[in-house]
Amino acid sequence: MKLLSTIKQFAETEPTALAFVSQNQEISYGELWRKAEQTASYILKLALKPLSPILIYGHMEPEMLVAFLGSVTAGHPYIPVDTSIPMDRVGKIIESSKTKLVINVSNEPLLIGDPSVQVVNLSEIRNDSFLPVTLDSWVNEDETFYIIYTSGSTGNPKGVQISADNLQSFVDWMEVDFPINGGLRFLNQAPFSFDLSVMDLYPALASGGTIWAITKEMIARPKILFEELKRSNTNVWTSTPSFAQMCLMDPSFNQELLPELSVFLFCGEILPVSVCEQLKDRFPNAKIFNTYGPTEATVAVTSVEVTDAILKEYQTLPVGKAKGDSQILLLDENGQPVSEGEKGEIIIVGPSVSKGYLGLKEQTEKAFFTYNGQQAYRTGDAGYMIQGQLFYKGRMDFQIKLHGYRMELEEIEYHIAKSKYVKTAVVVPIYQNDKIDYLSVLIIPERHNFEKEYQLTGAIKKELGEVLPAYMIPRKFSYHEELPITPNGKVDRKQIREKVLL
Repeated sequence: MKLLSTIKQFAETEPTALAFVSQNQEISYGELWRKAEQTASYILKLALKPLSPILIYGHMEPEMLVAFLGSVTAGHPYIPVDTSIPMDRVGKIIESSKTKLVINVSNEPLLIGDPSVQVVNLSEIRNDSFLPVTLDSWVNEDETFYIIYTSGSTGNPKGVQISADNLQSFVDWMEVDFPINGGLRFLNQAPFSFDLSVMDLYPALASGGTIWAITKEMIARPKILFEELKRSNTNVWTSTPSFAQMCLMDPSFNQELLPELSVFLFCGEILPVSVCEQLKDRFPNAKIFNTYGPTEATVAVTSVEVTDAILKEYQTLPVGKAKGDSQILLLDENGQPVSEGEKGEIIIVGPSVSKGYLGLKEQTEKAFFTYNGQQAYRTGDAGYMIQGQLFYKGRMDFQIKLHGYRMELEEIEYHIAKSKYVKTAVVVPIYQNDKIDYLSVLIIPERHNFEKEYQLTGAIKKELGEVLPAYMIPRKFSYHEELPITPNGKVDRKQIREKVLL
């Protein structure tokens, strides 16, 4: 595989160059590859079933990369599982994947209930009596490279299989279409169990760059986070918009803090215009890219640079055009193409589309199909196209019906967030007897001069009345200093729903 060969080449030609930094831990390219081959040799000695997955458990340790590369160079896909994931879910992932080997990188005890599953601490793997690792043993072409578990509609996690070819298609696109080459420093905000991490991990390793990891401990302690950001000297920032929005709440988040920052890459959520305007004001030398894609299509498949002209032209930002080897279709409920500007389901076609869900034949057949000889995926996302630019309109299942009116929660959130009194807003439907009774909105407000909350609410409602029909304006308004985000850096809608119901 080209990607693995490139990493191996950097290990040979630039062995002392830093590959990964996480707080006080770091690993060079030479050490990374040496330890990965050592791990691969150990795995080969175990004589596991060919192509059987290996679960890698840890957080942001450099050894996570060792275990990833050790698995794939031994011919086995890896399943990244972050320590923030509840053990009940870890057990479900082990059951679903049928893995027989767990590599624990966390330096914490890991108790697995299944006695047939072997748990190995990476630190225990030694140098004695190893088998040689050759290119023939590497994961290649259509063989699965990694498996990321996402939420399933049944309540059980489902494993998205990404092949070596899928990943190579993504990395090739990143290197060609984005200014990220030449040994740059990449910020790694997302845990490895979230596929946004792939956006910085493999493009960095493929270009001889350094990954600078942000741990959950840093995110929980902003003072330490900002000290680490300053020390990182980051060139390429990869995160969800929510994480950037959180950082923007501190006035010191600017070019002075990160003087070498040249690129912002966003994925995973809708990117608000207001976030881009603030970033352009504080980081005038940096380019901003908005991207879109589900886990099932290997991180992202569309992109657009958010220029001043784009910000002037659109109130809702486009997510851009498909990468060169892929195609976006927009189909109505009858499977027919929609007209320009008309909303339809986003279908992704191309070589980065997954082969399907591990061990879930029925769900795979429902979501994946072949289109003109290429793999295609029904995203369940709504979108429309204008002048070749794709616009994301949220999940098809984010549509709700309230008092007979059909509406989209994200559209309401967009208009509330545009208010001069609002920094961030999340709208939550409140149910009574399995039916939506009313809408509630949680808001992080901008600075204002109102003495009472009801006065602030009145001012926001007055603005909303000019752009939304009355039935779309939430009944309940509440104000907060911050809103919970998930370990992946997205707004935690589940926690927010629970907060509303307290």
